[in-house]
Amino acid sequence: MKPVFKAFIVVLIALAANVQAFAHCEVPCGIYNDQLRIELIKEHITTIEKAMKQIEELSAAEEVNYNQLVRWINTKEHHADLIQEITEQYFMTQRIKAVDPADEAAYKRYISQLTLAHEMLVLAMKTKQSTDVAVTDKLLKTVDKFSEAYFDEKELDHGHQH
Repeated sequence: MKPVFKAFIVVLIALAANVQAFAHCEVPCGIYNDQLRIELIKEHITTIEKAMKQIEELSAAEEVNYNQLVRWINTKEHHADLIQEITEQYFMTQRIKAVDPADEAAYKRYISQLTLAHEMLVLAMKTKQSTDVAVTDKLLKTVDKFSEAYFDEKELDHGHQH
């Protein structure tokens, strides 16, 4: 077999095997675990930070291992995408509900949730653009602020017991 044909077959197999997992369906099934989604986002942040450190280490090596470097870059990008997907498809689309602006307290909470979710999306994007762990630190702090704005005190306390 010609090398080009072999490479083409490998790419086709890789594309066929690439199955994307979604944070949760958009079917109104009523099964939600908001705390789990927050924990997943935090896990993705940890993975992104590890990838950033590995990218820096591999880039500084005397002999750069480009295969590993590319794998860590792809990992970082993938986990940033997953944060954006959970934030958009789960929280913004399904869980954060619009409220009547006349209800000032509820509206203030709603705006806070939207603002923090947007900040999470932007920071997830910024993790793709650099290897500065200050971005992951800020993202993690923003997720914590989002949790405080999203959960009531009872839910927030329950979430920290796990």
